[in-house]
Amino acid sequence: MSDKKSESMRIRKATIEDVKAVHRLLHAYSGEGDLIPRPLSRLYDHVRDFWVAADSNSGRVAGCCALQFCWEDLGEIRSLAVDTDRRGRGTATRLVNTCIEEARSFEMSRLFCLTFKPEFFERFGFVRIDRADLPLKIWSDCMLCVRFPDCEGIAMMKTLRSGPEAGGATT
Repeated sequence: MSDKKSESMRIRKATIEDVKAVHRLLHAYSGEGDLIPRPLSRLYDHVRDFWVAADSNSGRVAGCCALQFCWEDLGEIRSLAVDTDRRGRGTATRLVNTCIEEARSFEMSRLFCLTFKPEFFERFGFVRIDRADLPLKIWSDCMLCVRFPDCEGIAMMKTLRSGPEAGGATT
C-alpha cells in the first residue's frame, strides 16, 4: 500500500551533498544502539556505497542504505536508517530492494547483514546464520560499536545465485 508521501520519495545514489544528512540519520540510530556510529570522514570515503530516499519535492534525505562489497562474491547491506516520520511507509523496503538489485547487477552471489530486526530482513529471503560463518574482515567495524563485544546482532545471509557460475556458493 502506498500513500502520497510514499510516492513522493525518490531512491537515488547518494552524492557528496547528502553525506551530512546520512550522518544525521546514522547518528540518530547509533544513539539508540541500533547501528554502529560512522565518523563523517568514513562516510565521505564510502559515499558511493550509499543509496538515499529523498523527497522528490524538497530533496530532503529521509532514508539511507549502503551496499558494501567484501570481495568478488560477497556483499553486505548496512547502514539502513529511515527518519522516524517515514517509518512504516515502505521506504526501508525500497532501499533494501535497491541494494539487492545493485548486488545482482554486479553478479554478487551472496549478501549478508547484521541486524537487530531479523524479521524485516527475512521478508527479503535472508536467513539467520551463525556469526562465526562471516568473514573475519567484517568484524573490524564491530569494534567501534558501543555493544562490542557483547553484541546481540543477528547475522543473516541471502543467496542471490548459486552453482558453478557463482564459485559454488550455496549459503
